[in-house]
Amino acid sequence: MRFFKLLGVIFLGVILLSCDEDLSKDFKIQLENNSKNLTLLDTLRGTVKAFKDHEVNSVQLSFQNRVVNIELSNQFSIALTDMMLGNHTLEVNISIDGESVKLSEAIRILNHQKPKLYSYKIINRFPHDIEAYTQGLEFFGDTLYESTGQRGKSTLRKTNYETGEVLREVKLADFYFGEGLSILNDKIYQLTWQAQEGLIYDLNTFELLNKFAYTDSKEGWGLCNDGEKFYKSDGTDKIWILNKDSLEEEYFIQPTTNKTVLNQLNELEWIEGKIFANTYQKDGVVIIDPQTGAVDGVVDFRGLRDQVKQHSRLDVLNGIAYHKESGRLFVTGKNWDQLFEVELVEK
Repeated sequence: MRFFKLLGVIFLGVILLSCDEDLSKDFKIQLENNSKNLTLLDTLRGTVKAFKDHEVNSVQLSFQNRVVNIELSNQFSIALTDMMLGNHTLEVNISIDGESVKLSEAIRILNHQKPKLYSYKIINRFPHDIEAYTQGLEFFGDTLYESTGQRGKSTLRKTNYETGEVLREVKLADFYFGEGLSILNDKIYQLTWQAQEGLIYDLNTFELLNKFAYTDSKEGWGLCNDGEKFYKSDGTDKIWILNKDSLEEEYFIQPTTNKTVLNQLNELEWIEGKIFANTYQKDGVVIIDPQTGAVDGVVDFRGLRDQVKQHSRLDVLNGIAYHKESGRLFVTGKNWDQLFEVELVEK
């Protein structure tokens, strides 16, 4: 009797395992021309095919901010005109008698235009502290605010950009590595690198008012704002958009050219509706559309580093500041002894 009970248990287990099979193998997303690299001018087209007969209740497709119901084997199409660029996931949810089957495909949307190329012309030179490992740079009125890095040496300072004089300075705790900064509503927001938190100061007194935590972003690199929200880089292929009040990371864009998705973007500056970002370890700055992530321009700053004092601690280009009232653009680098006012020249 026990033998037959044991056989019954085994038989029931086999039935349960067979019912728990992976149904996703019975379906496939078939993209038109098998194309996974598209542009904003393209339309994402394809079908969801079934290899076995199932009683399908519904098929729902989602991509970025769009969710549509489709039919099996019927072609779907999604215009990409107003989509964000970069790497995204096309998701399909198939409902079968109370069960859900999920399928996905990686889709890359590239910019349909090549970025414009710029060189530069030096307009003015100003002294800059050669000891400053520049991480963030921003004007408030005529005063230049700067964040410097290196553990044990990180600072927040305001300076007279014409003379290089440091007017006020506060030293960060030794475990912090200072990064980008941005100013909004009489407060200074300063990132730190790997400590997973940023610092908030009173603009006038430099009193530390509060701290804020990072969530999905990996590290703190660059920071800027448009008056309504913050933009934060973290060394990945993402620029995170933060709520200006809660500082929560609400979504992200991916800086994208007509060929690739960029990463390693460092110091950020908001200039006339665009994000200017320098690429770490490169002598260049990219100009990014904050709505889509499209890289509209690339500035070649090669040769600028040769204009400063050469020494053993001389490091890369890093530091972009825009004087809004006069429309003047300034750049410098880590441990550079000069701050340059430059004019962009389209090639």
